Amino acid sequence: MVHAAVASCDPDQIAVCLGETLGGSVIYDRRVSGGTYYALIQGHAGLVWAYDDVATCLGHGTYLGVPRLDQQQPPGTYWVIPPRYEGDLCAPRSIIPLVELGRSRLAAQAEA
Repeated sequence: MVHAAVASCDPDQIAVCLGETLGGSVIYDRRVSGGTYYALIQGHAGLVWAYDDVATCLGHGTYLGVPRLDQQQPPGTYWVIPPRYEGDLCAPRSIIPLVELGRSRLAAQAEA
């Protein structure tokens, strides 16, 4: 989803785009099949998240391993955008356009 939205698989380009677009902390987990990006948001935002079919919102009771603050590159799980201060979270409204763009581009690729 993220690679389609950003139109790149280059980690540096992705980091710049996510930093500019999301405005908060983002983790990348390479251990999950294909890799998974986690944009950190307030826990209650998942109650109204409408995109679980394409971008799952992890809720209360979910364990997410968080890398050390200095882990900002592979190997393993690392910060794409490390927190700049305590509570440095992404606003869900900043994630929605990224999800919609990624979904649109993936659908177009599937039709081609």
